[in-house]
Amino acid sequence: MGMTLGPTFFNRPSLEVARDLLGKSLVRKLGRKTISLTITETEAYEGSEDLASHARFGKTARTAPIFSRAGTIYVYFIYGIHWMLNFACGEIDEPAAVLIRGAGEIRGPARLTKALSIDKRLDGKLVGRKTGLWIEDDGFAPARDQIATLPRVGIPYAGAYIHKPWRFVLDARGKRLPVKA
Repeated sequence: MGMTLGPTFFNRPSLEVARDLLGKSLVRKLGRKTISLTITETEAYEGSEDLASHARFGKTARTAPIFSRAGTIYVYFIYGIHWMLNFACGEIDEPAAVLIRGAGEIRGPARLTKALSIDKRLDGKLVGRKTGLWIEDDGFAPARDQIATLPRVGIPYAGAYIHKPWRFVLDARGKRLPVKA
């Protein structure tokens, strides 16, 4: 069991937060059961200029959490079937977020939210034990050669932002994962 990370951890640029979340534990309390998974893949979204970010259209009822306090949970529905888990980063009204793409043996953000019963009920809440979803730091910090930096995926509409290397993948064995861009 490590130190629970709060808003201060997230009150930084999303690219820093995305990299620094690798190796931390994503913890979910479901009734009497607590599930803890090591975060293995993240993706950063930085500001309203980022054409891949939902913030590109400004603040709406849907996107309000990413304009909120650092550490606010942003859960949205995609393709009418999947929930995606994000955490707001940086200052209030300067929208940025990190998408959690994988943890433990679970690869893929939709599989992750399904396995952890994450849905709209957490949207807009602050990450922490009170919400039943938090991040723990046991002091592990992966070496640079344990992190692959890759382009984000699934954003064909994002113009010049398609190829930004803002996806981070951890291989806890010390080798880069063979990830397809």
